[in-house]
Amino acid sequence: MSLASDLVAVALVTVAFRALPALARPTLPFGVRVPPARVDEPALRRERHRYARWVDEAGALGAVVVVVLALLAAPAGVRAGAVTALGAADLAFFLVASRAVGRAKRAGDWYAGTRQGVTADTSLRTDPVRVPWAVLVPAVVVLLATAAVGVLRYPELPATLPALGGTGVLPDVRVPTTAGAAFAPVVQQAVLTVLMPALVAVSLRARPELDAADPAGSAARYRVYLRGLAVLLLGSTALGNLSLAVVAALLWGLAAPGPLATAALVVPLAVAGLAWVVFAVRVGEAGHRLPGGTAPSRLVQRRLVQRDDDRHWYLAGLVYGNRADPALLVHKRIGMGWTLNLGHPVAWAVLAGLVLLAVLATTGVIDLPARGGPTLEP
Repeated sequence: MSLASDLVAVALVTVAFRALPALARPTLPFGVRVPPARVDEPALRRERHRYARWVDEAGALGAVVVVVLALLAAPAGVRAGAVTALGAADLAFFLVASRAVGRAKRAGDWYAGTRQGVTADTSLRTDPVRVPWAVLVPAVVVLLATAAVGVLRYPELPATLPALGGTGVLPDVRVPTTAGAAFAPVVQQAVLTVLMPALVAVSLRARPELDAADPAGSAARYRVYLRGLAVLLLGSTALGNLSLAVVAALLWGLAAPGPLATAALVVPLAVAGLAWVVFAVRVGEAGHRLPGGTAPSRLVQRRLVQRDDDRHWYLAGLVYGNRADPALLVHKRIGMGWTLNLGHPVAWAVLAGLVLLAVLATTGVIDLPARGGPTLEP
């Protein structure tokens, strides 16, 4: 990576961690559930301020470190390690803040006098949000067009191809021309086009994240959230396929590496990233930022509040495990989307399968598609 890209990476990591508390649901500060009447507690304000200060200071230090490493001509791996260390430090700050909020919650007995409960909306089962298949059409069109061009171009390819890597291809690193090497971008497009709709379909059937303090309102907002999330995932698939089509054009010699090719590759991904940021700001986790997302404070004590289930969440709400919960997928406390319930046997079967696949690929028992293959001297 260049110094500019290192600094951009430091900035992105810092901004992402800085934004986590602001984007979180008010009743889930730092992954800890609190009742609506306690969302403005002084302890929460102190932790948010301290966390923000730590993240800002770490980001400034990280920028200085990558500049020094660049001046010392440190290897790219070392500079990348510095960025990774920054992310690990920011995650540690988040965990520390989460533990502090949990201690304040227990010390103040914040749930004293509240009526805890859960809510369900059967209409999300009888009339579920449908997969917006029409949004997937552009991704399929790009996939088929790229595959067709590849089939026509394949007989004319040279004996070696540039290896995949960096922002597209590595012109100075060559690999033998095989069907696997030539059609690697198309295979990646196909995998993306198949997996993303499957992810959407499973997500739409996952247990909804509703608020016992506002059953009807939270259910309506959650529907909007689900529709938007499905559209974003499938739209991002099309944009990802566009970037892979540019990679294919570079690989097949239909485009030359350079600023224009890099822009054509990066712009679709940047558009997808911007769309996700806008969605997170305007809709929020489980739709909590949509209109009507906060119950009036004078009604809080008259209603149920969402049940305190912190005992089933670990690592600041990053990991969930509850053997008594039949749900395989539960909505994450941090960010948008779902996570596995590690108390469910199927979750461990899925994880075991992934570990087995990684072991078999690492030991060479199976051959997964690689970004390149055996290299040849330029």
